[in-house]
Amino acid sequence: MVKQLYSASLLALLIRMQTLTLRSIKAKSHPETKGLLWYLFVGTKGGQTRVRIISQLRNKPSNKNQLSLDLGMDYKGIEHHMKTLEKNNLVTKVGDKYGATYFVSSLFEEGQEVFDEIVAKLIKNGGDEWLR
Repeated sequence: MVKQLYSASLLALLIRMQTLTLRSIKAKSHPETKGLLWYLFVGTKGGQTRVRIISQLRNKPSNKNQLSLDLGMDYKGIEHHMKTLEKNNLVTKVGDKYGATYFVSSLFEEGQEVFDEIVAKLIKNGGDEWLR
């Protein structure tokens, strides 16, 4: 008997990653920016969560607690993904400590067409439930 190695959602993610390659992205952007966005939003396990966070920040700059409440996610999970996004210069923080407000960065704004194309292709391949 073979053990089930992948959950259904992980298997679906792997299939989407195969159909959404870096070369399939047509939006104009610096190749390194395109690669970074693909890696963070498609090529890693937390990509779906980071898409949700960035989408929220584009519409409403927020602190981590607001993001946690708005997205219905655990604060520690938000904190982890915000560190990743900040480390990769996709979000900018204004303020200190708990009440710091996060905005999308100028680097993200330069590559937002790539982000939009990635999200559109992920929705096409995985449906709207992918963003929930």
